[in-house]
Amino acid sequence: MLFRFHRPALLALMMFAAPLGSAWAQAPDALKVMSFNVRTPADTDPGKRWEDRRDAMVTLIREQKPEVIGTQELVRKQGEYLVAHLPGYTLFGRDRRGGNADEHMGVLYDSARLKVLESGDFWLSDTPDVPGSITWGNLFPRMVTWALFQRQADGQRFYLFNTHLPYREEDEPRRELGAKLIVSRLATLPKDIPVVVTGDFNSEPGSDTYKAFTAALGDARELAGKVEGPRLTFHDFTGKPTVELDWILVRGFSVDRFSTLDQKPGGVLPSDHYPVQAELRFPASTPTVR
Repeated sequence: MLFRFHRPALLALMMFAAPLGSAWAQAPDALKVMSFNVRTPADTDPGKRWEDRRDAMVTLIREQKPEVIGTQELVRKQGEYLVAHLPGYTLFGRDRRGGNADEHMGVLYDSARLKVLESGDFWLSDTPDVPGSITWGNLFPRMVTWALFQRQADGQRFYLFNTHLPYREEDEPRRELGAKLIVSRLATLPKDIPVVVTGDFNSEPGSDTYKAFTAALGDARELAGKVEGPRLTFHDFTGKPTVELDWILVRGFSVDRFSTLDQKPGGVLPSDHYPVQAELRFPASTPTVR
C-alpha cells in the first residue's frame, strides 16, 4: 500500500523533551482518537512554515499519546517527518489523486497498541472506487481513507474513516453528498463493530452536512461526559478560532472526554486548525479477535 512508513530503529534516539503534563489521565480501557488538519507546507511566512511548526506538532502528539490520528492536508514529507519523530507510530493512505505526491487523508497509529486488519480508500464522487475521481463540481478530488483496527491488548475491533470535505462556501451541497456517501458505506459495515469518523468537514454543526452525518452517527463533543477547550477549531494561525470545522463522529462508542487542543508547544501554533480528540469506550459486547 502506498504511503506506509515505519520509524527506522536508528531514529529511536530522536526524541523530544518529556511530556509537559497536559495529557489526559486516560482510562486504561479507553481509546484515544485525534483528528488533525496539519496544514500543507505551502506557507512561507515565519511561524506558518512547516519547518517552523513541525516540532510543535510532534510535541503535542507526544504529550497526548493518541492511539490513532486521522490527518488532513498531509503531504509525504510531513508524514515522513512525523513518523521519524514519533517512535512507534505508522502511517498509511494514498493521496487524493490515487498516488503519493498530493494531499493525503493519512492515518497515523501507534503500532504497539493497534494493528490494521483491513484498510482502503474511496472517493467522494459518482465513481467512488475510481482513484482520483472528481464529480459533483468539486475543484479537487475528495476521499476517505479507512481501516479496521484491532487493539493489541484486548482484541477489541473498530473502524476508523477519515476525510476532508470541500472548503468553498458554495460547496455545502457537495459536502452533503459526500456525507451521504460516507454514511451509505458505514451502513454496509457490521453493526456490532464500533465506528469513528474523523475529519475537517468544512461545515459547522447545524448544517445540512452535519445533519446527514448525525442521522447515523453521534457527535463525540455532544456525547462526552467531559468537554475541554474551545468549541471552535479553525483559527488561520491567529490562535483565535472563528468556526467549528473539525469533528469526531461515532457509532457504537460512548464518549468519556472530548477536547479541542489549543496548546502552543514552545509558543508555536502547530497548524491553522486546532486538533480535536476524543476518549472513547467500547461497548461490553464488542466482538474481539484473539
